[in-house]
Amino acid sequence: MASSVKTKPAPKTVAIALPDPVQASLDAAIAQLQTGARTWSLLTRGQRRTLLHRVRVATAAVAAEWADVAATSKGLPPGHPLRGEEWLSGPYAALVALDAYADTLTALAHGRSPLAGATFTRAPGQRTAVHTSPLNATDALLLSGYSTEVWLTPGVTPEQAQREAGLGQLHPSEPGGVGLVLGAGNVASIPFLDVLYELLAFNRVVILKVNPTQDALVPVFERALAPLIEPGFLRIVRGDGDVGAYLTQHPSISHVHITGSAATFRTILWGAGSEAAERRRENRPLLHTPISAELGGVSPIIIVPGTWSKADLRYQAEHVVTMRLYNSGHNCIAGQVVLLSEDWPQRADFLAELRAAYDRAPSRTVWYPNSQSRLDAARADYPDAAWCGGGTRALIETPASGARSLETTEYFAPVLGVVTLQGTGQEFVDAAVAHANEHLTGTLGANVLIDPATQAALGRDFERAIADLRYGTIAINAWTAFGFLTPTATWGAFPGGTIQDAPSGIGVVHNALLLDHVERTVARGPFRPFPRSVGSAVRARGLSVLPKPPWFVTSRTGAAVSEGFTRFRIDGDWAKLSVVLAKAFGA
Repeated sequence: MASSVKTKPAPKTVAIALPDPVQASLDAAIAQLQTGARTWSLLTRGQRRTLLHRVRVATAAVAAEWADVAATSKGLPPGHPLRGEEWLSGPYAALVALDAYADTLTALAHGRSPLAGATFTRAPGQRTAVHTSPLNATDALLLSGYSTEVWLTPGVTPEQAQREAGLGQLHPSEPGGVGLVLGAGNVASIPFLDVLYELLAFNRVVILKVNPTQDALVPVFERALAPLIEPGFLRIVRGDGDVGAYLTQHPSISHVHITGSAATFRTILWGAGSEAAERRRENRPLLHTPISAELGGVSPIIIVPGTWSKADLRYQAEHVVTMRLYNSGHNCIAGQVVLLSEDWPQRADFLAELRAAYDRAPSRTVWYPNSQSRLDAARADYPDAAWCGGGTRALIETPASGARSLETTEYFAPVLGVVTLQGTGQEFVDAAVAHANEHLTGTLGANVLIDPATQAALGRDFERAIADLRYGTIAINAWTAFGFLTPTATWGAFPGGTIQDAPSGIGVVHNALLLDHVERTVARGPFRPFPRSVGSAVRARGLSVLPKPPWFVTSRTGAAVSEGFTRFRIDGDWAKLSVVLAKAFGA
């Protein structure tokens, strides 16, 4: 199970100086968790499922407050059309994950594999693909036309996958110690989901150090996760980098997981300044505890040339803009580099739609710390960039020869680049795949947009090219965020990261089916929304009855629909859902 990377063992000491009361509080929290680890090991799978149900009830009770606090902290006032993002990226993601983990625990408690009844197919390169969503009628309706597959490493058979699914819950009495989760600062559900994965995949109780940007949500987290806090399975602490540094070096921490930047990851491992470079050369890390990480990257959006209608051009331009501007661009999964063929006859038409959509998307605050300096860097690197949305968003068009900064810097801000390559058909697909693999920093996520007729014409060669893409999540006619939002998918870098070279991290999270031997997730969506999807259903996989998705930044009803979907996950009220779906068709 490639979940983390161990560093060289050495005696552990805490060398970070903190005020005595702060240090005493942290030490006490870890001591309480050590007791909680022993208690966790005594719980049956059925008792753990009951505990998750209690967390679900508590989360549902704070869902509205969660979404409101998160939106307000990001500068989205009441009535703003993008406040729905905080429903989907917050309580919705938490609730569907809790349900999925509970289903896995139920299966294991009854002596079944979490994959009993699962559909398996073959993927290129002797890979097994596990179809992980939709798994029920509700998902098939709410997310109509969207699906996920988890591709396992080459050579793993369906029988092996079924036998080994369960990870830590196959041996629930084996304690995993105390894990440190250094929480993300950009998306409110990430710390919540990372806590669940540590507990269920590895039997590790958790001390969660919240990023300061999320401090306003700590009271919400404390109430939502109270069923884990009360018995000593979780402690939530705040603080700046010195608190995080103290905890990473604490002798009682058995594992570290971070969602953050590659720079922070390197600082944890090697320190800062000239000594860090020397340590790295000599492979003498400061950290002597196993570590896993999700570190972002520069995500490509590959536009495969085809014959698109005017409606297709407009819809997919809005799709690309959503990939960049969701959460004001402060996403590790934000699409940053559009790979576009200079030989596509509709290239100019698509670019015109892209510029227009990028400009008309709702205005919002660029809120994440240091974002302005990143925008300034983009301005300096590309003085000819077009600045849209009132001068708050950079749109950069460049040949591949001028794209180095764009392809190696994760701007984590509203910077979108268009890089021109040559070719059409399979020639372009292969060139774009090779370019993404070789020139773009990171392996977290890649997006591919292709019309059904072109995909059908390319056939197996297209799937072979998808297999060649070295990314942890690949979205075809979808955004990789759909893979993030799907709890039964996996989320993380492509395998192979090390402490010396982990551009997008090490290991996976989410993975509610608790699969082992994971290589990647492949998400698929409809090229056209309903009702235009009806005409392409003959050539495409499945029929979507979903209009413009509520997560599109150009959706007029996205806020109401995202809230409605979350409330349906809470109460299962089909009558209310019918009203929400009617609103969705007004997007």
